[in-house]
Amino acid sequence: MNEEAQCRKAEEINHAYMHANGVPHEHAGHTHSHTQTRAVVNRLARAIGHLERVKAMVEEGRDCSEVLVQLAAVRSAINNTGKVILKDHLEHCVADALEAQDRTAIDELNRAIEQFVK
Repeated sequence: MNEEAQCRKAEEINHAYMHANGVPHEHAGHTHSHTQTRAVVNRLARAIGHLERVKAMVEEGRDCSEVLVQLAAVRSAINNTGKVILKDHLEHCVADALEAQDRTAIDELNRAIEQFVK
């Protein structure tokens, strides 16, 4: 393999993902954009704020039923954020990996789904 081919191969293996906000994410594999980065960050910020309010409810000694209902809302917000990430991942990462015949990306997705749905 000549030097130019070796450089191209190294670039293919060690290039960066680019998020929609332009921030690179280092990962071996394929190049793509995460189009939902801003939406995910916003959803997480809301969930964090909501969880902080739940913490305050506990500290204030609010009724356990109210706290449980609010915790369910936080859990739902986090699950819905996971769905957005999964959809974005399937549309971009997995689609690109399939095109490149990168079985590793599929295996990583399967492991991540197993952890997410526990």
